[in-house]
Amino acid sequence: MTSASDLPLAGLVVLDMSQFLSGPYATLRLQDLGARVIKIERPGAGDLSRSLYLSDTEIGGDSTIFHAINRGKESLAIDLKSGEDVEKLRRLIAKADVLVQNFRPGVIERLGLDYDAVKQINPKIVYGSISGYGEEGPWVKRPGQDLLAQARSGVMWLSGDDGDGPVPMGLAVGDMFAGAAMAQGLLAGLVKRGLTGEGSHVQTSLLEALVDFQFEVLTTYLNDGRRMPKRSGFRSAHAYLSAPYGVYEARDGYLAIAMTPISRLRDLMDVAALSPYADDPGSWFTNRDEIKRIIAAAIAEKSIAEWQAVFEPADIWCSPVLDWDQLMESEGFSVLDMLQRVEREDDVSILTTSSPIRVNGVRPKLARAAPAVGEHTAAISEEFGL
Repeated sequence: MTSASDLPLAGLVVLDMSQFLSGPYATLRLQDLGARVIKIERPGAGDLSRSLYLSDTEIGGDSTIFHAINRGKESLAIDLKSGEDVEKLRRLIAKADVLVQNFRPGVIERLGLDYDAVKQINPKIVYGSISGYGEEGPWVKRPGQDLLAQARSGVMWLSGDDGDGPVPMGLAVGDMFAGAAMAQGLLAGLVKRGLTGEGSHVQTSLLEALVDFQFEVLTTYLNDGRRMPKRSGFRSAHAYLSAPYGVYEARDGYLAIAMTPISRLRDLMDVAALSPYADDPGSWFTNRDEIKRIIAAAIAEKSIAEWQAVFEPADIWCSPVLDWDQLMESEGFSVLDMLQRVEREDDVSILTTSSPIRVNGVRPKLARAAPAVGEHTAAISEEFGL
């Protein structure tokens, strides 16, 4: 078990006024690096993600997604419609290092807790704001939700096969990438404060994060006559990459094959039908569907292990496609030690992931589960004189 005092952000106090995923993901990263995160929640209901169920599983009255993204945090119940409670929050802000909020633009200003107002309370604070689409323009008041941000970002036209229509990614990638971008910005703000004593206002949005997520392919589009990408019509895995890049069905599962010269595959797989394309790299894109169908027919004849025995000694980039059961049972995953059990005094116990970052060779693990609504209100109020 790693002590929080050994971690880089030990001693910092982070106020998390955000809900759902993007802001809480950012503060989770800071907490994993040693910061103390105090979650500001509505009395009674708390963060709306407490009831955002991915399945019918709940633990201690809250959804598993809430537990996953709020493990180890403290909960302070504050009624933002109460002048007395808001004044308590202002006193806490005066002693904090970081504040993160993801209210829809305009709301935080009405509460009198926007950056300009908070800076008057605490000039050194590093303040983070996450929105759906930025703070200006025609989309400002639109719901900043992940699927909707994916829809506006263009990212849905990169997955799936040609002709499938738009395909959303199967995870809340806008929230996750916005949270990761915010964590990076907050850390930079803390560095600046350490050097100059000045605070910062760090801003990002789901849309900005999703645009950045696509920076490689967007750069190609912007400098290639703005030609839209064309997904492969068969086993598409990347809109801009040629054959054989894709996932193929073997006799007992699926095999992913990355960038590999067709001439090498022809020789290793002993597939004469690839010969017309072997020495013509241009055809690997223009004829990628035909090439991939030839490869698929050959892959289907053998097991994954048989193909690995052919490809891996020849340094062909390939991998079996694992499901979660297979991942959890693999030695490659086990050696990373990325799971941890977190617990709470009311018999809440949940197995979840741990930080993807190791510090001095050690992965931080904290034993406390996500808090109940207002669980730490009395203790925090006493400690900070609220």
